[in-house]
Amino acid sequence: MLLCIDCGNTNTVFALWDGDQFVCTFRTSTEWQRTADQYFVWWKTLLTHQGIEAQVDDVIISSTVPRVVFNLRVMADRYFNTRPLVVGKPDCLLPQPPRVDEGTQVGPDRLVNTAGAYVRHGGDLIVVDFGTATTFDVVAHDGAYVGGVIAPGVNLSLEALHQAAAALPHVDVTKPQAVIGTNTVACMQSGVFWGYVGLVNGICDRIKGEYDRPMTVVGTGGLAPLFSSGYALFDVIEDDLTMHGLTVIHAFNKDNE
Repeated sequence: MLLCIDCGNTNTVFALWDGDQFVCTFRTSTEWQRTADQYFVWWKTLLTHQGIEAQVDDVIISSTVPRVVFNLRVMADRYFNTRPLVVGKPDCLLPQPPRVDEGTQVGPDRLVNTAGAYVRHGGDLIVVDFGTATTFDVVAHDGAYVGGVIAPGVNLSLEALHQAAAALPHVDVTKPQAVIGTNTVACMQSGVFWGYVGLVNGICDRIKGEYDRPMTVVGTGGLAPLFSSGYALFDVIEDDLTMHGLTVIHAFNKDNE
């Protein structure tokens, strides 16, 4: 089995792939202080709780938090006796290298989303990922990442608003009943919800104008379905795009050993 690990700024996800489907998916908060032993005990406890017996043969890691990678490498070596593939490292091959400015480091999460989206939907894509940041990844006709946009994430924007303005409370992200709010919470929820609908719609329109050919917009991340309910933002929504991308990259490296 293949253990896929996606370490983001906020959460780290472990998913077990049996070659056809994901057997289980577990999520924990990202903490760089967590040791290899702690990761393994947490993961093994959840497997036991669900009655799953797993023989991990390979590990692949995508991480936007470099300090976490060392302990994940140690875990793979110590408990699974395998050297993990780490997306973004020279020994991890990509189906198509990114075409960006020389010296630019593309985030591993964006490379993984690109690989997963291309296999499922072909080229000429915009992948919108609602994470700690809201990212827009442009995938060319041949599957290469060719650039994109980075905007503040939804929850990050809400938290910044709450911290910077003492009178404004912390609110949950939800679709408001009306655009015009009649109380503080409703006003904030409307501003965030419809503001991000406008942001996504406007940026995608501008990308399509520059790209000058038909494009498919793919939404991913936990908040994608919520924002799509307010406006037809996406042609398709993918729940497991990042994890699927990790399996694609792993398979490509196995085929090219």
